[in-house]
This record gives sequence, C-alpha cells and structure tokens, in this order.
Amino acid sequence: MSTDLTAKNPDPAPPGGGGKASGDGLLQLMLGGMRRNMRQYGMLMALGLIVVLFAVWSGGDLLLPRNVSNLVLQNSYILILAIGMMLVIIAGHIDLSVGSLTAFIGAMSAVLMVEHDLSWPLAVVLCLAVGAVAGSVQGFFIAYLGIPSFIVTLAGMLLFRGLTEIVLKGQTLGPFPKDLQKIANGFLPEVGPDTNYHNLTLLLGFALIAFVVLQEVRDRKRQQEFALDVPPVKLFLLKLVALVSAVLVVTLLLASYKGAPVVLLILGVLVVGFGYLMRNAVIGRHIYAIGGLRHRRQPARGQAVGREGQEGHLPGLPEHGHARGPGGPGLRRPLQRGLPQGGPQLRTGGHRGLVHRRRVDERRCRHGARRHHRRSGARRPEQRDEPRRHRHRLAAGHQGRGAAGRGRLRRLEQAQGRLLTPDR
Repeated sequence: MSTDLTAKNPDPAPPGGGGKASGDGLLQLMLGGMRRNMRQYGMLMALGLIVVLFAVWSGGDLLLPRNVSNLVLQNSYILILAIGMMLVIIAGHIDLSVGSLTAFIGAMSAVLMVEHDLSWPLAVVLCLAVGAVAGSVQGFFIAYLGIPSFIVTLAGMLLFRGLTEIVLKGQTLGPFPKDLQKIANGFLPEVGPDTNYHNLTLLLGFALIAFVVLQEVRDRKRQQEFALDVPPVKLFLLKLVALVSAVLVVTLLLASYKGAPVVLLILGVLVVGFGYLMRNAVIGRHIYAIGGLRHRRQPARGQAVGREGQEGHLPGLPEHGHARGPGGPGLRRPLQRGLPQGGPQLRTGGHRGLVHRRRVDERRCRHGARRHHRRSGARRPEQRDEPRRHRHRLAAGHQGRGAAGRGRLRRLEQAQGRLLTPDR
C-alpha cells in the first residue's frame, strides 16, 4: 500500500508574489489595529486633521517656529492641569473645581510674592502644599464620607472662587519676580557654535529620539518574554519611523526659533514622573484598579468598594491638587499678575451617558433573571412547588402598577397561605 505524498504538498509560490502578499497582509494588519483601537487612533487622526486644516487656512503660519513656541507657552498650564485631571478621570470621578482652585493658587502666589516680598521658590512650595491639602480634603469627603465627587467639587468650585475674591480684594496684583517670569516665558540658553539652530534643543531632541527607540524595543522584548502578541517586524519599524519623525519635526521647529521653552522641560519632567508613578508605583496601581472596578460595578450612591477602595480613591485627588499648584502661577504667565477673575472654567470628569449605562446594566443584572423566567415560561425556585396557574397570577400581580397592583399581589399571597417576597 503506497500513498502519493507529493500530491499533498502545495505548489510553490511564484517569484515576486510574496512581496505583494506580505504588503497586503501588513496593510490589513494596520487597518485591523486601527479598528480595534479607533478611540485612541481617532483622537490622533482628528488632531492631525485639525492641524492640516488650520495650516491651509492660515497659509502655513500655524506651523511656523514662532507660532509653535507661542502655542507651547500659552497652553503650558492647561497641559500641566491635564496631568492631574488624568488621575481623577482614571479613578472614575469628576472635578468641577479645577479652574477655581487654579485661580485661588495663583492669587495666593501673587499675594505672597508681591505684597509680602516672599522669595518665589518658597512661595511656589507653599502653593504646591496648599493645592495638595485642598485635593486631600475633597478626596476625604469623597472616599470616606461617601459624598459624590460631583457635589464635593461643585462646592469646592464656589468656595475657591470666593476665596480668590477675598484674597485679592477685587484688585489685580503684579508683576511677578523676573526670575519666575523667565521660567514661565523663557527659553533654554544658547550653547556652542552658531549652526542656525538652537544647539541645546537639538541635543535634547536627539536624546529624546534615542529614549523613545530604546523604550519601544524594550517593551517589545518584554511582551515576547511573556508570550504576548507583538506586531510584525515591518509594522514595528513603521511605528518607530513615525515616532522618530514626529519628534524630529517638533525639535527642528523649536530649534529654528529660540529653542525649547523652559516650561516645556517642566512639562516633560511631570509627564515622565507621573507616567512612572502610574505604571510602577503602588498608588498608580490602586488608581487603575479603582477605576476598573467602577467601570465594572458602580457602587451604590457613589460609595467606594471596601476599605481598599476608600484608600485607592484618596491619592488621586491630592496629586490632582498638587498638579494645580504649578498650574496656578503658570496661569498668571500671560499678564504676569494675579487676577480675581483668573482661572478658566476648567472641569474634568466622565461622560454622563456612561453613568446612565452603568445604572441600566445594574438594573438589568438585578431583574434579568425575573424577566427571563417570565418570558421563557420557566419556574423560579420559589414557584417550583406551586401550580402553574398561580405562577401566572403571581406574574400578573408583579406587572400591576401602583397601589392596585400591590393589593392584588398581597391578596394572592394571603390566599396561597404564605408570604412571597417579589423581586425588586
């Protein structure tokens, strides 16, 4: 008995066809990854579209080095506040007092430095401490007293807005010390020979490119060590090229004007520090865990899940207030003075529809078994020893509305000789 094994072997691929097939497979993989991560890639695509549209409408002025530097300087305090907002959003809370607390911190820094002639380093440290204390107090009310974050931060918004008016007494204070203004408005100093570019900014950009490449390679190796799925080599190289190109373009734009702003370095340090805190520290793991629990199971009336949940809710708000500390003096940067009306109406929090969907899911989980038994005709455990006609009457009693429906259910239970508790 013999078998023809050669007939089972597939025909060899024609030369030159493998490259096309691999290219199509890479394209399909990229499209599939974008579909699975549309929420993340959608924001980047929307940002790219906005930049392209305004670059066209402004005749290319949007991407000029001078305009890019001005955008970084004017929006630095918002980016610093966004770091603290991230912690609150991940934990599943909302904060309406961001702008008011920022205005209060800025007003307090103006009073300390302008009226009391306090040195600006000490004033900044005190502002950071006040921001952390304010966040801790609000976090205590939310985590340990069970008051919803919406209510607590709404009260904080009104409180800090009033305190801002009281501290400044309705007047404008300024200007801030020159050294602090250099930090908020200044650029890195010139170093080295004249190359038509800012040399120190170029060195920082190349160092950032090396760090990004090493970080991506290390993450890929760690994923392979844990037998996780990793993208193909070509897609990985394409991602590296995109990241390096983005960093290089921003570096050249900044180096073509006056160099990197000092506040951009502060922002970079905060991003790296909070990123390490969230990935490697116990507090960061707790914040992620609490946010995941709130997405899976909404606690009753905004209460935390156990004592571990209470302790996990608390750290995010002091750090949010701590991030608003440098944001306060940074907000004074455009006019170099403290304003009673300072602090935009900044607030952060989850989407209202998400909370509604959580509550709907909770009700479905609670009443799903009863609806399933009613529709399928199956008998609930407390009805297995009852005649089928009584089961239908009991279901009809459940469907009654108001006092009449409750009365029918009560009379039916009395006729059966025992009390049945309806599912609620």
